[in-house]
Amino acid sequence: MLAYIIRRLLLIVPTLLGIMIINFAVIQAAPGGPVEQVIAQLTGVGGGATERVTQGGGELTVQSESGGTYRGAQGLDPAFIAELEKRFGFDRPLHERFLMMMGSYLTLDFGNSFFRDRSVIDLIADKMPVSISLGLWTTLIVYLISIPLGIAKAVRDGSHFDVWTSAAIIVGYAIPSFLFAVFLLVVFAGGSYLTWFPLRGLTSENWAELAWPDRILDYLWHITLPVLAMVVGGFATLTMLTKNSFLDQIRQQYVVTARAKGLTENRILYGHVFRNAMLLVIAGFPSAFIGVLFTGSVLIEVIFSLDGLGLLGFEAALRRDYPVMFGTLFIFSLLGLILNLVGDLMYTVVDPRIDFEARRA
Repeated sequence: MLAYIIRRLLLIVPTLLGIMIINFAVIQAAPGGPVEQVIAQLTGVGGGATERVTQGGGELTVQSESGGTYRGAQGLDPAFIAELEKRFGFDRPLHERFLMMMGSYLTLDFGNSFFRDRSVIDLIADKMPVSISLGLWTTLIVYLISIPLGIAKAVRDGSHFDVWTSAAIIVGYAIPSFLFAVFLLVVFAGGSYLTWFPLRGLTSENWAELAWPDRILDYLWHITLPVLAMVVGGFATLTMLTKNSFLDQIRQQYVVTARAKGLTENRILYGHVFRNAMLLVIAGFPSAFIGVLFTGSVLIEVIFSLDGLGLLGFEAALRRDYPVMFGTLFIFSLLGLILNLVGDLMYTVVDPRIDFEARRA
């Protein structure tokens, strides 16, 4: 097992490098980079406005000329554009920029945001609690619903319960989470009907002044609707996976043998079938969590005004904030690869008979 873990850890290095190379090339080739973003702002803003750009501790401030119009409206000075490219690091060749970036990442230096004047690590640390809250609660609730429901559907395969629950699952899966989120806001958050839940944020403004029990209740009060919106369409796949896994195991020969020996159905189901059927379901928990955490919460964060990682990444992509884009990509890709390894190791926890070191003769 130790040799397998070492091989997987070593494989993370070229995999992560390939991810970074492909994304770096694609993003650099896309039009509308940070230099173009600043130029567009300069040529479109008048009236004494000030544009400030920060990079690596340096600062470039551009003040509009008297008369309320930037010179960029008639064409920017080439020297200014060259200085702007230097501030952003675009005065170096593409491969040199990539090597410098990866060298900084090896020392855990992810740089500063182009437009926020803060380090990437500080931005991630500020946004992480919101996304972890959404991802963790959503994943746990989905598993708590899907596993018992999938087992019940497998045991009652073909019954009216199985048919009606399948219909409900299909309906829930077909409803986009963001559309259901809007529905929840309109109905339960003061949109047109009830005001049972808050409209925005993860906590109330006076959260720091509350006692700890009240803080917990306030937090749960705020997160109920966002988590509910993400859960509705999230349990369909897992429920059907659980059902099919149990059906496959129930039809195996060892179940017939156990019944012939006189074992009760509960003993057969939870003492023998459960461990084999739950391999795929339980081992997939890390990847399910990472998927919910980084891909499923962007629109939910926007709708409920939750300042999390999804919103951070969306804004960074719009503004071409390369340090935030590449820094978060590196961190989350590394985290995803590690969690995939954890998911594989969970197979051996659920079923000790699995041996990754086994080789065919």
